[in-house]
Amino acid sequence: MTDQTGDLLMAAARRVRREYAAALAEFGTTPSQSRALRVIAADAPVRPSVLAESLHIAPRSATEVVDALEQHGWVRRSPDPTDRRATTLAVTDEGHLLLARIGAARREAGERVLGALGDRDRRTLDRILRTLGEQQ
Repeated sequence: MTDQTGDLLMAAARRVRREYAAALAEFGTTPSQSRALRVIAADAPVRPSVLAESLHIAPRSATEVVDALEQHGWVRRSPDPTDRRATTLAVTDEGHLLLARIGAARREAGERVLGALGDRDRRTLDRILRTLGEQQ
């Protein structure tokens, strides 16, 4: 039974991710770029090395993500005022607008999947997922 439950949970998560990735594609961004934007917006200014740690990716991969974000005009690099050898990252005004659109797309993607549940089932699922998430 546990194997089946885990498989069902993973299938639901994959469905939410597919919905979310499809919505992001309309904005010309990827899930990894979206996660990076959220981290930068929450902690700005942030060094690329801190971003890599937060995303659990290699620094080189973080650089590639930031390069793409900067190329789109969603992030800007600036000299770190405390270490002239380092840079910091901040979300631009255009990036903040994108984040708002992404937030709406995330909610809509989740609703497309979870909308099949009634209020009571949704509250139960929320409680179960919080319990599972707290076990980390």
